Amino acid sequence: MGSLERSKKKVQLWKKAIVHFLLCFVMGFFTGFAPTGKGTSMFSTRNVAIHKTPHGSNQTQPSLNMLHHSRLESETFNKPLSDEMSATTTTIVTSQWSKLNDTRHSEKVLEEEEEEGEEERQDQDQEQEPKGDNDEFLNPRRLLIIVTPTNAKDQNRVMLLKRLSNTLRLIPQPVLWVVVEQQIESSEVSNILRKTGIMYRHLVFKENFTSIHEEVDHQRNVALNHIEHHRLSGIVHFASLSNVYDLTFFDELRAIEGFGTWPMALLSANKKQVIIEGPICDSSEVMGWHLKKANNSTDERPPIRVSNFAFNSSILWDPERWGRTSSIQDTSQDSLKFVRKEVLEDETKLMGIPPDDCSKILLWNLPLST
Repeated sequence: MGSLERSKKKVQLWKKAIVHFLLCFVMGFFTGFAPTGKGTSMFSTRNVAIHKTPHGSNQTQPSLNMLHHSRLESETFNKPLSDEMSATTTTIVTSQWSKLNDTRHSEKVLEEEEEEGEEERQDQDQEQEPKGDNDEFLNPRRLLIIVTPTNAKDQNRVMLLKRLSNTLRLIPQPVLWVVVEQQIESSEVSNILRKTGIMYRHLVFKENFTSIHEEVDHQRNVALNHIEHHRLSGIVHFASLSNVYDLTFFDELRAIEGFGTWPMALLSANKKQVIIEGPICDSSEVMGWHLKKANNSTDERPPIRVSNFAFNSSILWDPERWGRTSSIQDTSQDSLKFVRKEVLEDETKLMGIPPDDCSKILLWNLPLST
């Protein structure tokens, strides 16, 4: 009996030793794989105390309180930080939005002010020039018919044509330039007229003349017959290539109703003198004529130059308007002679221009030697 008990005790001791050994081995094994951090160690004092303490024991309360307190601290730390970040972001966005709104508002105000200023300027312009625009619309400018004879023998013809064309281009429209020359093979005049940008009629004739004055009068008659045949309505003025104009002269021409006349200064390239030809006026009423000689030893009615007068073209093709019974549409008749006769027949029909001061010189004649 004694030997059996001893053997049982030995077996039990060996079992205890083996169990202790296995326990130590398992603990060491898991301890090697455990993390090194203090808070996360599976064998930390807090976790061991929690696991070893029975579930219903009050010893877990301090640990739980500490855990809950730490969570609250983290939450209270994160919450104001997030709130502060959101508040800061909101403040930045709000300020940026307010700046954008202010910018848009200021731009809108500037645009409205610019529009108002533009409207005011337009109103002022309309108030300043309504009458002129309305008058121009209701009473359009009358056509000016400028008749210019030319001669191919004149060496300065090209230069003088270009000079006169530059003057006519400065006149407010409408303007019709009637240029007359003898029929020749050269197209020099036609090329000049096409480049002027002025409305023109280029007329030619075939007759030959020995006298330069007869040829010039014939050219003027050709132009008058063309005006009569086509019933061109406007103010006719004979513009020599040697004429030099003040641009206000053409504005005065448009005011003529029937016949108009004006003084002209005759200049000479070789002589240092100026001769005045034309009417003597009281306002726009013709009272007499300038005389060439100081002793007045001239005709009672001196011959008038064609460049000294202008007339309404309807006198050629509308005789009833001017109190005549028949027209002068006979090409064999001297139309220029008829117009001169009408001008000199009754001075009361003549209108002196400029109407406020007929003694003012607006036209000069400067012939160039050829």
